[in-house]
Amino acid sequence: MAASSRYLKHLAEVPLFSTCSTRDLQKIAKAADELQVDEEREIVTQGATGHEAFIIVDGTVAVKRNGRRVATLGPGDCFGELALLDGGPRTASVITESPVTLLVLGQREFAALIDEVPGLAHKIMVALARRIRELDSKIYP
Repeated sequence: MAASSRYLKHLAEVPLFSTCSTRDLQKIAKAADELQVDEEREIVTQGATGHEAFIIVDGTVAVKRNGRRVATLGPGDCFGELALLDGGPRTASVITESPVTLLVLGQREFAALIDEVPGLAHKIMVALARRIRELDSKIYP
């Protein structure tokens, strides 16, 4: 279990949780685990089944799709969040570029949060709708 108050700022920066209250963020932090990963380690593999999302607290990672870098992520960024919703295959591989500290939120813990805080589901749907609109405007300007 992560030190909840220490990670509230990082959780608030995650688009998926951006509409959550401080109380909701505290519950999310309480449900997450902290993970330290060394440099040059693959955290998730494209095509593998996903069961958790990761929030970067410290360090940077490279996101690669079909072997090609598509993004670099750092503190406050999140990856793997689709796995919380559908458990489908990972859409990219993520490799550490430096030692990283992550918060890890599993599907089971996320489902329990949704049951415990019903309003959280609505807030997350709003955040996802916002992201879909942003992506839509990039694809179809």
